[in-house]
Amino acid sequence: MPASRHPALAATDPELASFVADEEVLQARTLRLIPSENYVSAAVLEASGTVLQNKYSEGYPGRRYYEGQQNIDRVEALAVERAKGLFGVDHANVQPYSGSPANLAVYLAFAEPGDTVMGMALPMGGHLTHGWGVSATGTWFRGVRYGVAASTGRIDYDAVRDLALAERPKIIFCGGTALPRTIDFAAFASIAEEAGSVLVADVAHIAGLIAGGAHPSPVGHVDVISTTTHKTLRGPRGAMLMCRAEHAKAIDKAVFPGLQGGPHNQTTAGIAVALHEAAQPSFTAYAHQVVANAKALAGALLEQGFDLVSGGTDNHLILMDLTGRGVPGKVAAKALDRAGIVVNHNTVPFDPRTPFDPSGVRIGTPSLTSRGLGTAHMPVVAEWISRAVDAAAKGDEAVLAAVRAEVADLMAAHPAPGLPLS
Repeated sequence: MPASRHPALAATDPELASFVADEEVLQARTLRLIPSENYVSAAVLEASGTVLQNKYSEGYPGRRYYEGQQNIDRVEALAVERAKGLFGVDHANVQPYSGSPANLAVYLAFAEPGDTVMGMALPMGGHLTHGWGVSATGTWFRGVRYGVAASTGRIDYDAVRDLALAERPKIIFCGGTALPRTIDFAAFASIAEEAGSVLVADVAHIAGLIAGGAHPSPVGHVDVISTTTHKTLRGPRGAMLMCRAEHAKAIDKAVFPGLQGGPHNQTTAGIAVALHEAAQPSFTAYAHQVVANAKALAGALLEQGFDLVSGGTDNHLILMDLTGRGVPGKVAAKALDRAGIVVNHNTVPFDPRTPFDPSGVRIGTPSLTSRGLGTAHMPVVAEWISRAVDAAAKGDEAVLAAVRAEVADLMAAHPAPGLPLS
C-alpha cells in the first residue's frame, strides 16, 4: 500500500504511515468475523478527521464553557436530533467517549456506591460494566448476576425475576456481548417494575439491527438505552445514551460534568453521518441481511458439525463451543487468524476453561455483510472455518495458507466500504 494515500502523515511520520497502510491491506484482504467490528463509510472517515478536532466544547449546545461554538453546537444538535428520530426516543446524549464510560454515567445518574446492581454474568455473555467483579462497577457497587439455562443456552426469565425480587437491585442491565438470541425487553421491563429497579438496555451490539428494524426495540420498555456507535451501527468509535424525558437531566449531568470534560467533536460529526446513513432504506436492507447471513452461517456451521451455544442465532452473533472438536478457543482463533479469518476466542456458558484460554470462539456477520456477501457465501465461510479448525488440531499450516489465499480472492471481489483497496 503506497504511503502517498496519506501524504501529510507519510511526510511527517513515515513509520506510522506504514503501519496504517499495512492495516488497510490487512482489513481489505481478510475475512473479519469479530461481531463487534465493522467498516465505516468513507463519509464517516472524513467526518471523523475534520478540523472539529481542534475545538474544546465542554457543556452542551447553547450552554458551553468556551466561546466560538457556533458551528460545534450545530453539529452536536444535528447528531442528537438524528439519534432521537432514528430510535424514537425522547432524549439523546451523544457525548460519551465509548460504551464503558456511557455505562458508568448510568451508575452515576441512578446509584450510590455500594448499591446493588444486576446484570448478566460475564461468562454467560454479559459485559464487564454490568457489575462484574474485576470492573470498577463491581468494585464500587454490589453486583449480582443472572445467566442462561444450561439446557437451552437462553436467558431463563423466571430465574431473572426470582433474583431481582430477592435482591431488589437499584439498576438492572439487559444486553451483553455474546448473546446470540433476541432480548425480551418487555419481560425485563415487567421484572424491573416489580423489583423497583431502573432498567437499562445495553444495545451496543445490536443498535444497528434495532435501527434497521431487524431486532425489537427497547424503546417504551426501558428507562435508559446505552449503546456504542460502531459495531452494527457502522459509525465511529463513540457512544450514546438515550432515555425518557424524565431522566434527561440526570443523564446529561452524569456525562458532563460528572465523568467527562469536552466531547470529541470530530467523533460527534462521524456519529451524525452514521445516523444519517442508518436512516436510509439501504441500511434497513443491510440490517436484515446481517441477520439472514448469521442464520445461514449458523446453519452451515451446524452442518459442519460445530456445536453452537443455544443452537443458533437470532441476530448478528454466533458463539461456538469447540469442546467437541478438541481444539481450545484460543488455539482455534489464532489458527483462523493465520488463515485470514479474524475472530476472537470467547468463554461459553458454564465453560470449564479459563477466560484466558476458553472453549469457544465468537463470530458475527456485520463486516462481511458490509462487503456485500450474502447467504450464498455462508456455506463457503463455514467450510473455511471447519478446515482451519481441523488444521489447528493437526498443526497443518499448509491448509491454513491455502484457506488464506481463497479468502483473499473472495475479499478482492467484494471491496469493503471506506477502504482504498479492493
